[in-house]
Amino acid sequence: MTDATASRSRRRAQALGLLGVAIVVFAADQLSKNWVVANLPEGETVPVLGDFLQWHFVRNPGAAFSLASGSTWIFTVLAAAVVVAILWQLRRLGSRAWALFFALLLGGVVGNLTDRLFREPGFPQGHVVDFILTPWMWLGFPPAIYNIADIAIVSAMILFVLIALLGVPIDGSPRRRRGQAEADDEVDAEDGDVEDAELEESELEESEELY
Repeated sequence: MTDATASRSRRRAQALGLLGVAIVVFAADQLSKNWVVANLPEGETVPVLGDFLQWHFVRNPGAAFSLASGSTWIFTVLAAAVVVAILWQLRRLGSRAWALFFALLLGGVVGNLTDRLFREPGFPQGHVVDFILTPWMWLGFPPAIYNIADIAIVSAMILFVLIALLGVPIDGSPRRRRGQAEADDEVDAEDGDVEDAELEESELEESEELY
């Protein structure tokens, strides 16, 4: 098997794994929301583990954690753009860390996008079903209510920060150490100086031939 074939196989496997995780996130999100709509009273708090975990069913027209209400159509457009961007990046994907990031983000975004497209009050301004309430997390600030899709999106953002700090390449190529990167930059600079010198010498010889 050639290196090119192995690389294509690895990227195909990463893409399939990404889609698999995204489907699990999406399914968990939609099944939990359907259960909430069918079984929980809207606007009432139902204790699960005291103040640690509660159910509180609300319909959210805004962003994650019930933020920016009243801009539903804007978030619908943004979510659709994110899905397209993720699918476009599949052709470059070769890193497991990046695959997990995209999988969590895709599953979460599609989960909330499905609400905006198909839930009340209707396309494309449907309200997202939020129901998870954890008052202890907000340190005295008004607690936000969220869902499984929101958890996946926030987890993806945390993973993205770690990936960026570690400098993990999206294509799965070996991560360059700082010293190696500086050495490669010096080599590139030296090659550029040599090429400039050769070009100047060539131009000088052409000038002498004219005279």
